[in-house]
Amino acid sequence: ACGTSWHAGIAGKYMLEELARVPVEVDYASEFRYRNPVLRETDLLLVISQSGETADTIAAMREAKAAGCKVLAICNVQGSMITREADGTILTHAGPEIGVASTKAFTSQMIAIYLFALYLGQLREKLTKEEAKHHAQELAELPLKIEHLLSDADNIEEISKEFFRSQDFLYLGRGINFPVALEGALKLKEISYIHAEGYPAGEMKHGPNALIDEKLPVVIVNTREQGNEASEMRYEKTHSNIVEVKSRDGIILSVLTENDEMSSIVSDFVIEVPETNDLLAPILSVVPLQLLAYHIAVRRGCDVDQPRNLAKSVTVE
Repeated sequence: ACGTSWHAGIAGKYMLEELARVPVEVDYASEFRYRNPVLRETDLLLVISQSGETADTIAAMREAKAAGCKVLAICNVQGSMITREADGTILTHAGPEIGVASTKAFTSQMIAIYLFALYLGQLREKLTKEEAKHHAQELAELPLKIEHLLSDADNIEEISKEFFRSQDFLYLGRGINFPVALEGALKLKEISYIHAEGYPAGEMKHGPNALIDEKLPVVIVNTREQGNEASEMRYEKTHSNIVEVKSRDGIILSVLTENDEMSSIVSDFVIEVPETNDLLAPILSVVPLQLLAYHIAVRRGCDVDQPRNLAKSVTVE
């Protein structure tokens, strides 16, 4: 995968390893051919592409097929090169995505991987039918939760007024929130032309702390699932990062689960998202980051549909 699709793949790694208990590696398609990957005939290559025409992804797929791997494509365009050459395809059915910066493609790709993980988990007897049904029900609740989230869109627009003149952004996330941080930073870069960097929250002490000052907005994705021990532990670790950034005079914009008082108190700005299970949280928390990038770009006078120097389908290497 490349770009936004690669971020969906990172989130998908968490889904597949948790639900199907199968080890997953995620590679940039553009880098895959420039090492000597260990490929076996028993491996499945999952190819993620909105257009199905991305040159680097097609080249990586062909190399894996030549090594005897089976290929499953997750794609939005039926009849595209990738869907024609793959052994199987899960179509995302997101409809045409006109804007260069992918948004609904990211959401639909994560949903497709989640459903595939539920199916594979049952085949591998890692999930019972009842467990899979419960997970599917949580997925079915997301449209209403996103609708509820969008009722806070005015707050996001107001927040954009504080940041549209910023020259740099730092996005942080831990665990499955890390690909959300990456995607939020990418959206801001693509359509507002602001330098933004997504980083694992746990790596702050290994360099990025030096960037923090009173001018740097730090967007921290720190959602949690109540009662999930691993989620609570990740939340507390990331909360300590919020406190750390605050102590260094950084400007904190936190994306938090509703009714989170602990992290809200130490944040300068807060965007709330409804609670869901940890694996589905990226589908909710990416939406306000997409809106934030949109409103900042509009305030800067940028063309959000056709950003400079970019194309919808990258058909050259």
